Amino acid sequence: MTLVEGVPDILEYPVDLSIDPLVPHPNELTRLTFGLVDPRTDRPVRNLEIVHEKLYHVFVVSQDLSFFLHTHPERQGDEDFHLDVRLPKPGMYRVLSDFYPSGATPQLITNTLFVSGTAAAVDSTPIQADLSAKTTENARVELSLSPSHVVARTDVSMTFRVTPDEGVETYLGAWGHMLAASADLVDMTHNHPIAATDSARGTEKDIQFVMAFPRAGVYRVWVQFQRLGTVNTVAFNIPVEDVPQ
Repeated sequence: MTLVEGVPDILEYPVDLSIDPLVPHPNELTRLTFGLVDPRTDRPVRNLEIVHEKLYHVFVVSQDLSFFLHTHPERQGDEDFHLDVRLPKPGMYRVLSDFYPSGATPQLITNTLFVSGTAAAVDSTPIQADLSAKTTENARVELSLSPSHVVARTDVSMTFRVTPDEGVETYLGAWGHMLAASADLVDMTHNHPIAATDSARGTEKDIQFVMAFPRAGVYRVWVQFQRLGTVNTVAFNIPVEDVPQ
């Protein structure tokens, strides 16, 4: 590795996720405690940089992809971050932590927890491609892809056209927030738009993201944006092809 002065090493900061109660039940109030550990010292991490108006972002997704939560744990003083949540059904949940330790690099760390009860086997949930327009809390969203056939490990432009554009405003310091998850929840990515422009007709807002999906399969992509003070959440299923041989 070539060392560059002033550039921190890329190190993964473990997240020690504590669950109370240890075996949660559906719809039971459950406290998640996020203990951040400095891999160089094994000491707790207390100093974080603010990113998109928050110190800590968390995404929670259920095994069947029906439950999605983007929220922000809190802490008192200099302690660990805490989140009180009710998880609606039995099964596996993936928890993605997004934070930026001071003097290090931005982190995306996943943990897994289980809610007790009768549930399907912990296998990937089959999902079908779904690129159809969606109606959200107070808008309509259309998706266009360029190129139209998405290939793994190759950049694709995803433009979400929001109608009407009146009142579309930034949310947590960005025009939108995206979580892309593979059907088996192995791959999870938090992304932000590179541009937001008015359409040629002037009645829609085009919010553009660019990313490369890591492997073939169908991915569920949740996008959040804010209009007239209301946070809108919409989901699309994007098919991704294998890299041509």
